[in-house]
Amino acid sequence: MNPASEPPRLSMSQVLVCGAAIVTLSMGIRHGFGLFLQPISMDRGWPRETFAFAMAVQNLAWGLAGPVAGMWADRFGALRVLVVGALLYALGLVTMAMATSGAAFTGGAGLILGMAQSGTTYAVIYGVIARNVAPEKRSWAMGITAAAGSFGQFLMVPVEGGLIGGVGWQNALYLLGVLSLAIIPLALGLREPPHAAAVAGPQQTVRAALREAFAYPSFRWLTAGYFVCGFQVVFIGVHMPSYLKDHGLAPQVATTALALIGLFNVIGTYTAGVLGQKLAKRHILAGIYLLRAVAITVFVLAPLTPWSVYLFSAAIGLLWLSTVPPTNAIVAQIFGVRYMSMLGGFVFLSHQIGSFMGVWLGGKLYDVTGSYTIVWWLAVALSVMAALANLPVRETAIARPQAQPA
Repeated sequence: MNPASEPPRLSMSQVLVCGAAIVTLSMGIRHGFGLFLQPISMDRGWPRETFAFAMAVQNLAWGLAGPVAGMWADRFGALRVLVVGALLYALGLVTMAMATSGAAFTGGAGLILGMAQSGTTYAVIYGVIARNVAPEKRSWAMGITAAAGSFGQFLMVPVEGGLIGGVGWQNALYLLGVLSLAIIPLALGLREPPHAAAVAGPQQTVRAALREAFAYPSFRWLTAGYFVCGFQVVFIGVHMPSYLKDHGLAPQVATTALALIGLFNVIGTYTAGVLGQKLAKRHILAGIYLLRAVAITVFVLAPLTPWSVYLFSAAIGLLWLSTVPPTNAIVAQIFGVRYMSMLGGFVFLSHQIGSFMGVWLGGKLYDVTGSYTIVWWLAVALSVMAALANLPVRETAIARPQAQPA
C-alpha cells in the first residue's frame, strides 16, 4: 500500500489512554462479581448454583455476542459498539440489583451484562489498536491495554468490597451502573475515520475471512487453548471468595486475594506484551499454561492460610490475563488487521465457553459434593492440555495467492 492510500490513523497515545481506561472500567467492575455471590445468595435465599449459573450465562453470552460486536466494530468503527455496550452495562447492573427471581437475575447478570462486555472489552479495543498501532509495537500496545484491565481489577475489587460493606450489595450495583456510563465519553477518543476501519488490511468478504481462519490449523489450536484460560480464570475469580470462606478465612482475605491478582496481573500482562516482541508467542502461551498448572497444584496441596492465599494470588495474577496479548497478536500476525475484532471475537468465544463450564461446574459440583476439589484438579489437567495445544501454532502471516474481492 503506497503512502497516498494509507488510511488515516489515531495517535497511539490517544488509543492507549482511552482504550486502557475503558478496559479498566469494564474488566474492573466484572472482576469483583465474586464478592456478590454470598450476600446475594443469602439475601435472596438462593443456592450458589443460581448465582453461578447466571455468571456462566454471562460468560457464554459475552462469547456468543463477541464475534458480532467485533464484526460491527470492524465495519462501522468501535465508537457505536462501545456506546451501546456501555448502556447495556448500566442496564445489566441495575437489573441484577432489582431481580427477585433466578430467571430475572440470569437475564440481567447473565444475558445483558454478557452482551455489554462483548462490546466494551478486548476484542473491540484490540481491533482499534491493531488498525492504529504499527506492527512492531502492536504486542507491546496490547500488553499495555491488558495491564490496564488488570489495574482495574486491583482498583475496583476493594472499591466493590467497600461499597458492599458500606451501602449494601444493591446500592453497590446501582453505583457501579452509573460508573459504567463513563465508558461513553472515553469511547469518543476511539472514533476512527471511516476510511480506517473500512480499508485497513487485505480486502476480503466476511465469509471468506471466516472460511480462511477456521480452515487454518493454527487458528483452531489457538482457539482450543483459549478455552482453558476461560475455564480457569472465571472459576477462580467467582468461586475463590466462597472457597476461602468455607475454610474459615475472613472475607478480607478474599478481597485482598482478588486485588493481588489484579495487581500482579498488571506486571504479567505487560511482561507478556513486551516478550511477545522478542520471543515466539506460542512458547509464551505454553509456558503460561504450564506455570498455572504448577501454581494451582501447590495451592491445593499446601495448608490453607492467609499467606498461602496471598502467594497463590500473586503467582496466578502474573499468569491471569497474560495470555491475552500474545493470543490476539498472533491472530493479527497471521490474518492481518482487517477483521481483527471479529476473528478475535471467535477465539474469545472459545474462552467464554470455557468460562461457562468453569463457573457453572464450580457451583454445580459444590452443591453435589460440598467441595471444589474436583474442579481444582480439572483446572490442572486442562492447563497441561492447553500448553500442548499451543506448541503447534504457526505465527507467520498466512499465504494468500491473490487478494479476494470485497
